Amino acid sequence: MRTWVPGEGDIERKWFVVDATDLVLGRLATRVASVLKGKHRAEYTPHADCGDHVIVINADKVRVTGRKESDKIYYRHSGYAGGLKETTLAEQRERHPDRIITLAVKGMMPKTPLGRSMMKKLRVYAGGEHPHGAQQPTALEI
Repeated sequence: MRTWVPGEGDIERKWFVVDATDLVLGRLATRVASVLKGKHRAEYTPHADCGDHVIVINADKVRVTGRKESDKIYYRHSGYAGGLKETTLAEQRERHPDRIITLAVKGMMPKTPLGRSMMKKLRVYAGGEHPHGAQQPTALEI
């Protein structure tokens, strides 16, 4: 008896929408990362991209616990000497609220070409509207 492994054509991708209003950032990110990987499916295969598309709306209303609003720092580097930039969570929420969820989910994905292709199925919007109504996304409970 041989084990059946799903191919690229065997996977039917679904679309899910998540409202991030008053959800804790880490708990939201773990659930979204699991759906992007495809771990919620019976035909999950670690070396294949079997995940679904996820749309996150109201990213600016996501909640964090403790003193993370002022203590959590995002780092990025320009590549030049002395080019390290720091941004707190509060500053990131004002300028780019969608990046808060994107970076949290990205940290939970594999650091491989497969993980980068899975991240392309994530769409994050700061407001309550998204342009993906034609895909008929269903609500994902978290």
